[in-house]
Amino acid sequence: MFRRALLGLAALLPLGIGVARAAPPAPAELKIGTLYASSGPFASISMPVYDALKIWINEKNAEGGVFVKPYNKKIPIKLISYDDQSSTATAATLYNQLITQDKVDLLIADSGSVLTSVAVPIAKEHKMFLFDVSGTGGTFFTKDNPYIGLMADPVSTIWPKYIADFLDDIGVKNGIKKVAILYSTNDFTGTQAAAVRGFIKKAGKLDIVYDQGVPTSTSNYTVLLNNIAAHNPDAVLELGYVGNDIAFLRNLQDSGDKFRFVFTIYGGTEMDELLKNVGAAAMQGTFSYVPAALYDYKPNFGPTLEQFRAAWDKAYPKGSGVEWGANAVYGYMTGLVLERTLATTASMDQMAIHNAVFGLSGKLNTLDGPFALNAEGAQVGEITPLGQLQMQGKDLKLVAVYPPKFAKGKADLGK
Repeated sequence: MFRRALLGLAALLPLGIGVARAAPPAPAELKIGTLYASSGPFASISMPVYDALKIWINEKNAEGGVFVKPYNKKIPIKLISYDDQSSTATAATLYNQLITQDKVDLLIADSGSVLTSVAVPIAKEHKMFLFDVSGTGGTFFTKDNPYIGLMADPVSTIWPKYIADFLDDIGVKNGIKKVAILYSTNDFTGTQAAAVRGFIKKAGKLDIVYDQGVPTSTSNYTVLLNNIAAHNPDAVLELGYVGNDIAFLRNLQDSGDKFRFVFTIYGGTEMDELLKNVGAAAMQGTFSYVPAALYDYKPNFGPTLEQFRAAWDKAYPKGSGVEWGANAVYGYMTGLVLERTLATTASMDQMAIHNAVFGLSGKLNTLDGPFALNAEGAQVGEITPLGQLQMQGKDLKLVAVYPPKFAKGKADLGK
């Protein structure tokens, strides 16, 4: 009777007392879903992200999979991916398919704000956490949506801060007084235009003499450049995607117009792609953001930039048609965040995934710089120093010139 009483008492004890709680049964594979654009206007920023993500996945699978804390073991990764062909309508359908039919464990957005814009409400509706690679539109991040985190780029509202600071500081000291702003009307560049406009107006040192938005599909800037030149600005900021920058720089070279400060986003961010399509002569002296692909940060997790570049060149040798640039870093860095998330999450519930991602904020440093999120999931840690494309010997190099703590050289503003 005494023994039966003890057995009965043991049955009433909580399972966690004196007995290790068993890990839940592990799946045979971890399903990661994403989209890519093999064609269309966003292919040049989408494919490097996708190709870099595949490098990370291949590395993990070669090690037996990625470690997943809730299962206390490594699990092979299965990548489920579809080609949205740069179409937001197609992307919307495919994001839904990944969630409702493929039932992926983790969801990664396609590159850029345009193709991310349709993913944000879909992920929120299905309560699926969205690993937002580089969709930086400020409207994506709201207090009522915990299902998003921006991985590899700062939110667009802070990208242009160093442009404005440089012009208000070094520019004003060197006689720059008038600024022209030309931007493509989408979430990414529209947000940047609003931000730089606000920074300049708040400082009150420069006059904005031209401020014009144009469709993202714009492919000829000849008339626009004539209109800009008529206002005689010292500085011209052209904020667009890769195709916009290529067309703008070609038309600027053809026009013969000279401005003391010319800025494009992708002159530095996707330098190899622009060099191939525009040439060094059209890019020399222009300014751009300095991306992680061209700046050595000190990671506390994952490879250095040099180590990743070696892996990239091995996977995609020169002549393979895959261009090295910032988006290659963005794709791989997203894989690193996924890796740390899975190693620290309490469960595979999507809010647990949210908590694990946000738990990395302020603690993770990768080849893309410091990872930090605000309360809404916008990236505020990684920064975008200002650089100038300068000839060094026979090569065109992007030299960081501002802010001073990141500068590797001095800007040349001509006369």
